[in-house]
Amino acid sequence: MLSSWVADMDFPTAPVVREALRWRVEGDLGYPAWFDQSGGGPLGGIFAERMRRRFGAQVDETHVRLFTDINQAMLATLQVATRPGDAVLLHTPACPPFVDVIEKTGRRPLTVALQANGSSWEFDPELMERTAASHDPGRRKVLFLVNPHNPTGRVFRRDELEHLAELALRHDMLVVSDEVHADLTYPGHRHIPFVSLGDEIAARTVTLTSGSKAFNLSGVRCAVAHVGPKAVRDALDEQHGLMFGQVGVLGVEALKAAWTQGDDWLDDVIRVLDRNRRRVAERLPDGLCYRLPEATFLAWLDCRGLRLPDPDPMPYFRDEAKVLLFSGPAFGAAGNGFVRLNFATSGPLLDEKLARMEAASRRRQ
Repeated sequence: MLSSWVADMDFPTAPVVREALRWRVEGDLGYPAWFDQSGGGPLGGIFAERMRRRFGAQVDETHVRLFTDINQAMLATLQVATRPGDAVLLHTPACPPFVDVIEKTGRRPLTVALQANGSSWEFDPELMERTAASHDPGRRKVLFLVNPHNPTGRVFRRDELEHLAELALRHDMLVVSDEVHADLTYPGHRHIPFVSLGDEIAARTVTLTSGSKAFNLSGVRCAVAHVGPKAVRDALDEQHGLMFGQVGVLGVEALKAAWTQGDDWLDDVIRVLDRNRRRVAERLPDGLCYRLPEATFLAWLDCRGLRLPDPDPMPYFRDEAKVLLFSGPAFGAAGNGFVRLNFATSGPLLDEKLARMEAASRRRQ
């Protein structure tokens, strides 16, 4: 069985990260000196400098707070800023853990499906408006944005983001922006941090990111939340270390090394991923449709042309091709007939996966 479902890259960790971890392990593993994060903690300045250097965004380093991962940061934000029954507006298909967090905290997901448009994906602004307005006006609403989008790989344009910003302002929405795939944006496209759209938006936006995708650091458990709203920041500070735990020193060292010394390694990885996303397009089996992602290492494959009896193509490719993909319906009803393929691997291994899928697809013709 060849696995292509989980969002981890099949590449060795960046040498600068390995060296930083070796240095830390050979030194002090005691209590860290940054329990108080009111000044941005150990990564505030590094995050602010990276946002300026890579994306041209000016952010306040003192607004940075650390969490173990994106999901925990999202959960903590919802816990302190909303109440059960409040609504979270988000695009689908949606990564399953996010919907899980929304539902298990008693918040109500308001979903708007992205629509295929030629070679890309887009959302309907009027449908976003109607969906936002459908919730009880006496309840708080949160806009949860995933940009670049997982699983479609869309990088939202400035005009699209400005529409969402206007929507958030008009409905007095808190914005939670997951930008964990931002470093994996391909040439010809540009990631625009939501927080950079103006002071009003910055004051209501919580930006979430980490090194888990671009640097393969999911296992060291360290994520950054840039918390614009002061009330949310203060509420998190009252609970941090009690309800939400603390990140470890190894996670901090790994992310610090990645963000300050890892750009050359990352540039090499993006070149490999760029070739691989095109490789998928060139070798895609008949019956499958694929829109080239603008970011991420994930291919969102439309398998409806195979006319499988099950709305979930994952079991078919698992059983017939011995390739394990991520179930499309796990991303909601908008994922029916789809699977997600991780192409962050070597060329020969990717070719083998696609060849197996092609052989299985031919058996459906």
